[in-house]
Amino acid sequence: MIQTLDFLTPVTDSPYEFGQIAAANSLSDVYSMGGKPVTAMNIVCFPTEEMHEDVLKETLAGGLSKIEESGAVLAGGHSVDDLEFKYGLSVTGLIHPDKVIKNCSANVGDQLILTKPIGTGIIATAIKGKIASESDIKNLVKISAGLNKVAAEIMMKFKTSACTDITGFGLAGHALEMAMGSGKEIKLYLKDMKIIEGAIEYANMGLIPAGSYKTREYCKDNIKIDGNVSRAHTDIIFDPQTSGGLLFSVPEEEAGKCLETLLNEGVAASIVGEVKSDNSKGHISVSV
Repeated sequence: MIQTLDFLTPVTDSPYEFGQIAAANSLSDVYSMGGKPVTAMNIVCFPTEEMHEDVLKETLAGGLSKIEESGAVLAGGHSVDDLEFKYGLSVTGLIHPDKVIKNCSANVGDQLILTKPIGTGIIATAIKGKIASESDIKNLVKISAGLNKVAAEIMMKFKTSACTDITGFGLAGHALEMAMGSGKEIKLYLKDMKIIEGAIEYANMGLIPAGSYKTREYCKDNIKIDGNVSRAHTDIIFDPQTSGGLLFSVPEEEAGKCLETLLNEGVAASIVGEVKSDNSKGHISVSV
């Protein structure tokens, strides 16, 4: 049994879309372990004096749509009156004990596949600043509300050694977590990495979430970034993701076929790095 819990503050003005994104984000931890979600419970903090109950109804409806899409069943939940609106899920998933995918078991020679483009935190910051275009907002919602269900199902058909989902600590932070847990040196390459349209432009404008700087400070002793990597691209790899993709490692001889299968099924995946060598402390290097 896999048990997980996550909740968010709103990232869009649409309650229904916020519900979808928060639910997809909560379900992702089950997918990152190779599991199947079976039940979910709502978690709600709602400012009853400041927001109309229709906002809550639409949010819960959005969440329910993603729960049903995952194949799970909504089993109840809990709400409290709070000054700040928050919504998410507690999710129960199932997987055979021998098939659990952990984030600490990557092997030397593995290729790293990422299943969604990155940059949602920067786009969300642009939305809060009333700068983001309508197309950028729609793109953010489409990516963040997308389940990692298909990606997880395909991942489980290959000899996946380790997996994590990319969320609040950004690509660099979660990759470092995998490197430290596995005792490995991981190299990330920017050349094939998919970045959400508009994210580089907003990064160059300085629209960087505060969490990016905290993660960068935490990682500084275990990460080396080549001098030819731009400041904007550095910001992108530390950008906290909302309902990001799966980052998983597969043997080099399977990586091409795995990527092809993902792309054929409509998953915006790319090979973004490799596990280079053993390193007892865990380390990340980033190059163009």
